[in-house]
Amino acid sequence: MGVAQPPSTRSGAERTQLELFRSVPGNLTPRDAQDLMAWPFFSLAKSRRIAPIDFSMGKTRISVEAVPEHGMATIWDADVLIWAASQLIEARDAGRPTSRLMITTPHEILAFTRRGTGKASYERLKAALDRLQSTTVATSIRQEHQRRRHRFSWINEWRELADGQGRALGIELILPDWFYAGVLDRALVLTIDRAYFDLTGGLERWLYRIVRKHGGRQEGGWSFDVPHLHMKSGVLSPLRRFAFELRAIVARQPLPGYVLKLEHALGRDRLNFAPIPEHPLDAAMRRMGIDPVDSRS
Repeated sequence: MGVAQPPSTRSGAERTQLELFRSVPGNLTPRDAQDLMAWPFFSLAKSRRIAPIDFSMGKTRISVEAVPEHGMATIWDADVLIWAASQLIEARDAGRPTSRLMITTPHEILAFTRRGTGKASYERLKAALDRLQSTTVATSIRQEHQRRRHRFSWINEWRELADGQGRALGIELILPDWFYAGVLDRALVLTIDRAYFDLTGGLERWLYRIVRKHGGRQEGGWSFDVPHLHMKSGVLSPLRRFAFELRAIVARQPLPGYVLKLEHALGRDRLNFAPIPEHPLDAAMRRMGIDPVDSRS
């Protein structure tokens, strides 16, 4: 049995107290945690980030720290958490018990997130799990007393499972209670378009999540000042570079289900976004509880 990170005494005891949740393969509806969609919790860069995120807005405080060995968890690594949230919500809605202790196979996660399923993809998944486990977060979000912070890692621990002959049996991971509690509250999870996993840029992935969180399917859409978006992204690049990359994204219009528009008014740039009107067939399928994404060519 391989262990990615040496389990602490606390996490070892934690495992014995938790029921085991076995993932279910299949074409599950992707769900994302709203807190993770709205705030800067992940690196948006493909290069290794060591510099921390130290974010403060109103009563919200977020601190994200990485270790040099692995670097900060990225927005691509967060696909593992989207997979976990989707599994938990699917089980809860079906009346099955859920748990923070999950067992699955790399193939299930990779297939769900539209990654390749070869050896290289498996190695990238293990690197992602290492970053999720070694990145530490401290936040005031959902704390009864805003001055206090909840500190956790995105994965308490994970390990590879093998039989007596060394053949792989899957992977086991433990989710933090902060994430788990947010996922199981219906008000704190949103469905996302499966095409999200096809977005290759970190900024456009982050932008989709914040647009989906704030714009939803409101006919009138939503808007943000560009400097405000820059601050919420947690990126290290200066505002000028951020605005340049944002203009390129608006020109490409890559976000599934949304139209983006940049406007300049009162001396400030503002990003407007609104949902694309839904096809009547897709709307009918959604009302029947069928995921319309990818259902039509």
